[in-house]
Amino acid sequence: MIEAPQSFVVREECEKAAWQNGFRRPLGGPAGWAGFASTTVPGRVHLAAAGATGPWFLALDHAGVIEELARPPASVAGPGLVRLEFAVLGDLYKELSRVYQLSASLPDAPLALFKAKVKTLPQTTEAERLVVQRIGQEIFRASLLEYWQGRCPLTGISDAALLRASHIVPWKDCASDEERLDVHNGLLLSALWDAAFDRGLVTFGDDGHPIYAPELSEAARGQLQWQAPVSLTDRHRARLAFHRASVFRGAAI
Repeated sequence: MIEAPQSFVVREECEKAAWQNGFRRPLGGPAGWAGFASTTVPGRVHLAAAGATGPWFLALDHAGVIEELARPPASVAGPGLVRLEFAVLGDLYKELSRVYQLSASLPDAPLALFKAKVKTLPQTTEAERLVVQRIGQEIFRASLLEYWQGRCPLTGISDAALLRASHIVPWKDCASDEERLDVHNGLLLSALWDAAFDRGLVTFGDDGHPIYAPELSEAARGQLQWQAPVSLTDRHRARLAFHRASVFRGAAI
């Protein structure tokens, strides 16, 4: 049962949590819920609590974000498509941060930004098309940095200068700009892993574990160190099937 109307403490904590995690535009909401939106990412959030000591509740209406979070819903009525419960306020902060990152990186936001930036640009010559492609790749990289929380999922490396935005289905083979900018068509890899992946010397199985091409030397394999398999969604796996069949320089898998 949520506190309705919200007490001063609950209201202040909800506002602070939303503000510090990128949702700075207050909205109305049903009794007991404080709604917020962002000027930089799509979707809305609503926050509530049972009392000043929790538990705390987060309501979401962005279907793509809900799918990525894959958390069990809370048994509380309220706005949005799903409500999530958190025993402590710190856990709510962490999830709100992730919600903002996902909202900034999932396909609708990057695609809209790309269209706005290239709308008036000519694309007649090869040089002009390369300018447009470079803009798209910069947006794609920024989206992957948000989605993968600024670190290579294989190695844990977080030095931005050593990270590369790796397309799974290469840019030239994508059927649309939506696919080119879709974070599920990309991995944020450290430079050495990116070079090997881009040239088809490594790929990944559906479990996120690396698969090496036969021609990759033992010395190179030794340098391609990793800490954990890549955490994949079904959308990643569908693109990786293409990579294994059309880019990877090993036997068909």
